[in-house]
Amino acid sequence: MTPMPAITCMSAEALSARLGEFADLLQACVHGGASVNFVLPFPGSEAEAFWRERVLPAMGAGTRTVLAAESDGRIAGSVQLSTETPPNQPHRADVTKLLVHPAFRRRGIGRALMLALEQEAHLRGRSLITLDTTTGGAAEPLYAALGYITVGVIPDFSVATTGDRLEATTVMYKQLSGQGRAA
Repeated sequence: MTPMPAITCMSAEALSARLGEFADLLQACVHGGASVNFVLPFPGSEAEAFWRERVLPAMGAGTRTVLAAESDGRIAGSVQLSTETPPNQPHRADVTKLLVHPAFRRRGIGRALMLALEQEAHLRGRSLITLDTTTGGAAEPLYAALGYITVGVIPDFSVATTGDRLEATTVMYKQLSGQGRAA
């Protein structure tokens, strides 16, 4: 049995130093069919630009946390916690971009990343986590198994990674235990 990769909370500096690896992860996932806002063809330059232009500035602003799973010195997966919420939602956070490299799938890495993300959300005082995922996609059963509750399905929400059809998205949430609600 392969040991579970270590999960690390990345600093902006550490992510910058490994930008190419994170770009490779994103590109491999999109080419592997992950519907995470990108459409094929999806060159490495676009994957790198995503991390550099969208993720790193949010990390610098303190509104994005990136967790990474590493196996044998290689980035096997990552997930992001976005705490960029309006003033009336200081208790909520969003899950974005759960990515597991196709070569590392079916090993519990997605689950481990999500559990670490929930711990991070709790540490940041967040008691409600929201997300959306492709309806019928590989991640939907994982989220359900972790206790995320389906709010509903939005039809024709986004263009499929292949660019040839529209896909529905399932909106989900989870309330973390041990966190109170605002009065």
